[in-house]
Amino acid sequence: MTKIAKFTPSLLHPYYWPYWLGIILLWFLVLLPYPIIRIIGKGMGKLAWRMMPQRVDIARCNIQLCFPEMPANKQARLLKNNFESVGMAVMETGMAWFWPDWRVKKWFTVTGYENMKQARDPKKGVLLVGMHFLTLELGARIFGMLNPGIGVYRPNNNPLLDWLQTWGRLRSNKTMLDRYDLKGMIRALKQDEILWYAPDHDYGPRGSIFVPFFAVQQAATTAGTVILIRSAAPAVLPFIPRRLPGNKGYELLILPEISHELEGKLSFDIVRRMNAVVEKAVLCAPEQYMWLHRRFKTRPKGVPSRY
Repeated sequence: MTKIAKFTPSLLHPYYWPYWLGIILLWFLVLLPYPIIRIIGKGMGKLAWRMMPQRVDIARCNIQLCFPEMPANKQARLLKNNFESVGMAVMETGMAWFWPDWRVKKWFTVTGYENMKQARDPKKGVLLVGMHFLTLELGARIFGMLNPGIGVYRPNNNPLLDWLQTWGRLRSNKTMLDRYDLKGMIRALKQDEILWYAPDHDYGPRGSIFVPFFAVQQAATTAGTVILIRSAAPAVLPFIPRRLPGNKGYELLILPEISHELEGKLSFDIVRRMNAVVEKAVLCAPEQYMWLHRRFKTRPKGVPSRY
């Protein structure tokens, strides 16, 4: 069962003061005009490039593994652009948590909302398939403003940051569930709720199936999607939050329901189909995907690490 983080006076302890300073600074920065926020975000990304060499190496490795036929100069450009998006992700997190509704709406367009209406037409839950784009916080905020739902997340080890991310995400959504609270997820879907779920990270060997992901033939992929689909029979609806070029803002792209493609399929086929959905989404904005995650850390027995 998930325990939702709450504010307590202990979070005002001097230990947390540096974190509070960072939070206050982020709050002030996102008060600035959006074009200036973009400049700051890109600058932070260039700084991250220099300060996070290990993550740069992980991202480089992932791009090389997924796109082995991509010319080296294009891989390098994608990597550079991706770290600019890493810096923007910090600013976009502040925007998602601190901006008022009117300002979020001002910078967002929504494409494919009719797909959501169709998925909600029969009275059943919706498994909202998200991906770990660097814009995910903003995407969750705008989707929650349209249709409040329930988010699946990993609690932060820092109690202050755990409370802050919970507070920020609940500005437009109903509640949060720990990513290991599978019973809670099934219960929510059976109660006709909208559940945001991201099946695209490597969560370790337990409960994973090895299926292709881009050019990697054996990528450990969670089987949680299979359990949710078979237990609750929800509508399955992918969506993509992407940053538009220049100062045009953001687009929330809601894709057609894919539930009918998964009925009666074997577990391997369902998980493989979900990876294909993720691949298609990533190609819409590859520089905005979270390449710095060790996506291929779990390997079949006897196969050496990719990193």
